[in-house]
Amino acid sequence: MKCTIHAARQFTRGTVDPRLFGSFVEQLGRAVYGGVYEVDHPASDEEGLRTDVMNLVRELDVPVVRFPGGNYVSNFNWEDSIGPKESRPTRLDLAWKALDPNQFGLQEFMHWARKVGTEPMMVFNLGTRGLAEARELVEYCNHPGGSYLSDLRKQHGSPEPFAIKLWGLGNEMDGPWQVGHKTAEEYGRLACEVAKAVKLFDPSLELVACGSSNVFMPTFPQWEETVLDHAYEVVDYLSLHMYFRNEEKDIATFLACSAGMDSFIETVVHVCDYVKAKKRSKKTMYLCFDEWNVWFHSLQKDKEQKPWIVGPSLLEDVYTFEDALVVGCLLNSLLRHCDRVKIACLAQLVNTIAPIMTETGGPAWRQTIYWPFYYASKYGRGEVLDCRVEVGSYENAQYGTIPYADTLLVHHPDTGEIDMFVVNRHQRQALAIELDLSGFSGSYTLFEHIALEHKDLYAVNDKLHPDEVVPKQISHGDIGSVVEVAPLTWNLLRFHP
Repeated sequence: MKCTIHAARQFTRGTVDPRLFGSFVEQLGRAVYGGVYEVDHPASDEEGLRTDVMNLVRELDVPVVRFPGGNYVSNFNWEDSIGPKESRPTRLDLAWKALDPNQFGLQEFMHWARKVGTEPMMVFNLGTRGLAEARELVEYCNHPGGSYLSDLRKQHGSPEPFAIKLWGLGNEMDGPWQVGHKTAEEYGRLACEVAKAVKLFDPSLELVACGSSNVFMPTFPQWEETVLDHAYEVVDYLSLHMYFRNEEKDIATFLACSAGMDSFIETVVHVCDYVKAKKRSKKTMYLCFDEWNVWFHSLQKDKEQKPWIVGPSLLEDVYTFEDALVVGCLLNSLLRHCDRVKIACLAQLVNTIAPIMTETGGPAWRQTIYWPFYYASKYGRGEVLDCRVEVGSYENAQYGTIPYADTLLVHHPDTGEIDMFVVNRHQRQALAIELDLSGFSGSYTLFEHIALEHKDLYAVNDKLHPDEVVPKQISHGDIGSVVEVAPLTWNLLRFHP
């Protein structure tokens, strides 16, 4: 099947903020206990942080990590997680029906973040707590010294401020499952007042207000409008959350689900711009897609977990090759909207719906979805070209007419290189891709083709077979202007002038 892609240097969608390749760590399941933190593991350092996991996180080059939740945060007292470990209380986590011993707390997370080379996105508890606790948390984390809470941080072994710049104003506050669930009016007022207070301390702080928990919420998109009516001028980003599943094993529809992400983003953008116009504001509201992934494999198993233990095996989706194709499409969707989506967090990072899996006391390995994220993070930081694609399409059960090729082009002005991410959705036919770069001066040559392919859609990487699904270098020999990509594959094509 022929696929022609047209691109010009002067037409771009926007420049990618590196924070688009962020992730998420929550005290949920084995994300922390048995994941990033395991005191007795042979690979752990002096702080109990697993070095094998840190190496894989560094390899992904995740610029920002959201912490500590997620649903967990709405019942979290930050004061429980600081100071000497032996004096920290064990609490009940109502969100996930687990015990939280608070051994991996605020300081441990900050040390871990520095070691892996990421910046924190700290989330306030606006469920059971509010303005006073948020103000105090910012003082503890960011004030240099001379106040009670900043001096307390120093006593706890952190003489320099944490200097956290990005803060989330709660989590999924529209959800009835959330501890401390609020109406849009209640949350909008609270978010506005918390934002005003913490910006009195430091107006350069970046704040993320809660949007809808998903596109199927009965209050979507009125929630966004009401919240922004209250907080538009004092927050910097609005959040989006979305997860995807294929319980029906309908590959055609599953591979089209990035169209659902596109529609969600574009609807929220329209609401933001409506509120901007209504307020006659000069400010543009940007988006933070701080939870996204495939999630459905573990749903039945999660119902069987014993409650009130530390580190239960929850949300441990074992990802297939099919899931990796879908994650590649979702990454393309985020990149296509880089003009408005500035931050995104793959949920989550380790063990719970994650690209990295571990065995408690054992090894760590890369899941199938690790690979499209790795290459997007490595080669997706540049200018996204506003390309036009000529290719055949198909119908599916949910998203209408969908092109067989999901394509995204990133131009790197410093080197002149162009990287193309393409998922071939066709189940039988290869795509013969012709790249029309007549809008660029000079000619371009393909110098690298990396593909993720497997004969079994349900192939997985596990402890015994960690490299079952891995990227491969594809050799084309002497080729002309057409490059062929196989059916049901994710591909990275790299061109230089």
